[in-house]
Amino acid sequence: MAKKQQNQIEIPSLEELEALYQKEVRRKRAFSSVRGTVSILITVAAVAVLVAVLLLPVLKIYGTSMSPTLDEGNYVISVKGSRFKTGDVCGFYYNNKILVKRVIAQAGDWVNIDEDGNVYVNDVKLEEPYVTDLAFGECDIELPYQVPESRIFVMGDHRSVSVDSRSTTIGCVAEEQIVGKIVFIIWPLSAFGAVN
Repeated sequence: MAKKQQNQIEIPSLEELEALYQKEVRRKRAFSSVRGTVSILITVAAVAVLVAVLLLPVLKIYGTSMSPTLDEGNYVISVKGSRFKTGDVCGFYYNNKILVKRVIAQAGDWVNIDEDGNVYVNDVKLEEPYVTDLAFGECDIELPYQVPESRIFVMGDHRSVSVDSRSTTIGCVAEEQIVGKIVFIIWPLSAFGAVN
Protein backbone atom coordinates (compact mmCIF):
# COMPACT_ATOMS: atom_id res chain seq x y z
CA MET A 1 0.00 0.00 0.00
CA ALA A 2 2.86 2.36 0.84
CA LYS A 3 4.30 1.69 -2.61
CA LYS A 4 1.02 2.65 -4.26
CA GLN A 5 0.95 6.02 -2.54
CA GLN A 6 4.49 6.85 -3.71
CA ASN A 7 3.56 6.37 -7.38
CA GLN A 8 0.53 8.58 -7.20
CA ILE A 9 0.85 11.99 -8.82
CA GLU A 10 -0.34 14.85 -6.75
CA ILE A 11 -2.75 16.99 -8.75
CA PRO A 12 -2.53 20.70 -7.96
CA SER A 13 -5.65 22.47 -6.84
CA LEU A 14 -7.50 24.98 -8.98
CA GLU A 15 -6.13 27.85 -6.86
CA GLU A 16 -2.56 26.63 -7.33
CA LEU A 17 -3.08 26.35 -11.10
CA GLU A 18 -4.57 29.86 -11.19
CA ALA A 19 -1.58 31.21 -9.21
CA LEU A 20 0.89 29.50 -11.58
CA TYR A 21 -1.00 30.84 -14.59
CA GLN A 22 -1.00 34.41 -13.20
CA LYS A 23 2.74 34.14 -12.43
CA GLU A 24 3.43 33.07 -16.03
CA VAL A 25 1.24 35.91 -17.39
CA ARG A 26 3.15 38.46 -15.25
CA ARG A 27 6.49 37.03 -16.41
CA LYS A 28 5.48 37.31 -20.06
CA ARG A 29 4.17 40.86 -19.54
CA ALA A 30 7.41 41.88 -17.82
CA PHE A 31 9.49 40.37 -20.61
CA SER A 32 7.31 42.06 -23.24
CA SER A 33 7.60 45.37 -21.39
CA VAL A 34 11.39 45.13 -21.15
CA ARG A 35 11.63 44.15 -24.83
CA GLY A 36 9.41 47.10 -25.79
CA THR A 37 11.44 49.53 -23.65
CA VAL A 38 14.73 48.30 -25.14
CA SER A 39 13.27 48.62 -28.62
CA ILE A 40 12.16 52.20 -27.93
CA LEU A 41 15.55 53.11 -26.45
CA ILE A 42 17.38 51.70 -29.48
CA THR A 43 15.08 53.62 -31.82
CA VAL A 44 15.55 56.87 -29.88
CA ALA A 45 19.33 56.38 -29.82
CA ALA A 46 19.41 55.72 -33.57
CA VAL A 47 17.32 58.82 -34.27
CA ALA A 48 19.54 60.90 -31.96
CA VAL A 49 22.68 59.69 -33.76
CA LEU A 50 21.15 60.45 -37.17
CA VAL A 51 20.08 63.94 -36.05
CA ALA A 52 23.50 64.59 -34.51
CA VAL A 53 25.35 63.45 -37.62
CA LEU A 54 23.06 64.73 -40.34
CA LEU A 55 21.38 67.85 -38.93
CA LEU A 56 23.05 69.04 -35.73
CA PRO A 57 26.68 67.94 -35.56
CA VAL A 58 28.40 68.37 -32.19
CA LEU A 59 31.93 69.75 -32.51
CA LYS A 60 34.81 70.18 -30.09
CA ILE A 61 36.79 73.42 -30.24
CA TYR A 62 40.57 73.08 -30.54
CA GLY A 63 42.95 76.03 -30.28
CA THR A 64 42.42 79.65 -29.32
CA SER A 65 41.66 81.31 -32.66
CA MET A 66 38.03 82.00 -31.62
CA SER A 67 38.77 83.38 -28.12
CA PRO A 68 36.99 84.93 -26.30
CA THR A 69 33.82 83.72 -28.08
CA LEU A 70 34.80 80.04 -27.97
CA ASP A 71 37.49 78.51 -25.80
CA GLU A 72 39.57 75.41 -26.37
CA GLY A 73 37.64 72.37 -25.12
CA ASN A 74 34.16 73.83 -25.66
CA TYR A 75 31.61 71.50 -27.23
CA VAL A 76 29.23 73.23 -29.60
CA ILE A 77 26.19 72.36 -31.69
CA SER A 78 26.14 73.35 -35.33
CA VAL A 79 23.19 73.50 -37.70
CA LYS A 80 23.72 72.06 -41.17
CA GLY A 81 23.49 74.55 -43.98
CA SER A 82 25.53 76.98 -46.01
CA ARG A 83 23.54 80.22 -45.80
CA PHE A 84 25.44 82.68 -43.68
CA LYS A 85 25.46 86.36 -42.93
CA THR A 86 28.36 88.48 -41.76
CA GLY A 87 29.07 87.76 -38.10
CA ASP A 88 27.86 84.14 -38.09
CA VAL A 89 30.25 81.51 -36.73
CA CYS A 90 30.75 78.48 -38.95
CA GLY A 91 32.59 75.19 -38.93
CA PHE A 92 34.29 73.84 -42.05
CA TYR A 93 36.57 71.01 -43.13
CA TYR A 94 40.22 71.78 -43.76
CA ASN A 95 42.87 69.02 -44.15
CA ASN A 96 40.78 66.36 -42.34
CA LYS A 97 40.10 68.74 -39.46
CA ILE A 98 37.15 70.94 -38.64
CA LEU A 99 38.02 74.60 -38.14
CA VAL A 100 35.69 77.20 -36.65
CA LYS A 101 35.80 80.85 -37.77
CA ARG A 102 33.53 83.87 -38.16
CA VAL A 103 31.98 84.80 -41.51
CA ILE A 104 33.25 88.20 -42.67
CA ALA A 105 32.19 88.44 -46.31
CA GLN A 106 30.28 86.61 -49.05
CA ALA A 107 31.10 85.84 -52.67
CA GLY A 108 31.70 89.02 -54.68
CA ASP A 109 32.33 91.23 -51.62
CA TRP A 110 35.51 93.26 -51.34
CA VAL A 111 37.48 92.85 -48.09
CA ASN A 112 40.09 95.29 -46.84
CA ILE A 113 42.00 95.36 -43.56
CA ASP A 114 43.97 98.37 -42.29
CA GLU A 115 47.24 98.27 -40.28
CA ASP A 116 45.31 98.44 -37.00
CA GLY A 117 43.23 95.39 -37.88
CA ASN A 118 39.98 97.17 -38.71
CA VAL A 119 38.04 95.18 -41.31
CA TYR A 120 36.11 96.79 -44.16
CA VAL A 121 33.64 94.98 -46.41
CA ASN A 122 32.69 96.89 -49.57
CA ASP A 123 34.34 99.99 -48.01
CA VAL A 124 32.14 99.83 -44.88
CA LYS A 125 33.92 99.25 -41.56
CA LEU A 126 32.57 96.21 -39.71
CA GLU A 127 31.37 96.66 -36.15
CA GLU A 128 32.91 93.70 -34.37
CA PRO A 129 32.03 93.67 -30.66
CA TYR A 130 33.17 90.02 -30.46
CA VAL A 131 36.82 90.97 -31.16
CA THR A 132 38.74 92.17 -28.09
CA ASP A 133 42.13 92.75 -29.75
CA LEU A 134 42.22 93.96 -33.34
CA ALA A 135 45.30 92.82 -35.25
CA PHE A 136 46.39 92.66 -38.86
CA GLY A 137 47.56 89.10 -38.19
CA GLU A 138 48.97 86.62 -40.68
CA CYS A 139 47.95 88.13 -44.00
CA ASP A 140 49.61 87.24 -47.30
CA ILE A 141 46.73 88.06 -49.67
CA GLU A 142 46.67 91.23 -51.74
CA LEU A 143 44.23 93.75 -50.26
CA PRO A 144 41.62 94.81 -51.10
CA TYR A 145 40.54 91.26 -51.85
CA GLN A 146 37.43 90.13 -53.72
CA VAL A 147 35.82 86.94 -52.40
CA PRO A 148 35.56 84.35 -55.22
CA GLU A 149 32.25 82.86 -56.39
CA SER A 150 30.67 80.20 -54.09
CA ARG A 151 33.06 81.00 -51.25
CA ILE A 152 33.04 82.89 -47.96
CA PHE A 153 35.78 84.91 -46.29
CA VAL A 154 36.29 83.90 -42.64
CA MET A 155 38.41 85.17 -39.74
CA GLY A 156 38.97 84.05 -36.16
CA ASP A 157 38.01 86.35 -33.29
CA HIS A 158 41.54 86.16 -31.81
CA ARG A 159 43.01 87.98 -34.78
CA SER A 160 46.69 87.95 -33.79
CA VAL A 161 46.88 84.11 -33.70
CA SER A 162 44.15 83.01 -36.13
CA VAL A 163 45.17 81.55 -39.47
CA ASP A 164 42.16 82.13 -41.70
CA SER A 165 41.10 83.59 -45.07
CA ARG A 166 43.78 86.30 -44.70
CA SER A 167 46.31 83.55 -45.41
CA THR A 168 46.62 81.63 -48.66
CA THR A 169 47.23 78.55 -46.47
CA ILE A 170 43.49 78.39 -45.73
CA GLY A 171 41.99 80.93 -48.10
CA CYS A 172 38.27 81.39 -48.62
CA VAL A 173 35.96 78.54 -47.66
CA ALA A 174 34.06 76.68 -50.40
CA GLU A 175 30.42 75.71 -49.85
CA GLU A 176 31.25 71.99 -49.96
CA GLN A 177 33.70 72.41 -47.04
CA ILE A 178 31.07 73.82 -44.68
CA VAL A 179 29.83 71.72 -41.76
CA GLY A 180 27.31 74.28 -40.53
CA LYS A 181 26.57 77.35 -38.44
CA ILE A 182 27.74 77.16 -34.81
CA VAL A 183 24.74 78.09 -32.68
CA PHE A 184 25.12 76.79 -29.13
CA ILE A 185 27.78 75.90 -26.55
CA ILE A 186 26.75 72.76 -24.65
CA TRP A 187 29.92 72.10 -22.61
CA PRO A 188 31.24 73.11 -20.17
CA LEU A 189 28.06 74.05 -18.35
CA SER A 190 29.65 77.32 -17.19
CA ALA A 191 29.74 78.45 -20.87
CA PHE A 192 26.32 76.96 -21.78
CA GLY A 193 24.41 79.25 -24.12
CA ALA A 194 23.99 80.68 -27.57
CA VAL A 195 27.01 81.65 -29.69
CA ASN A 196 27.01 85.33 -30.69
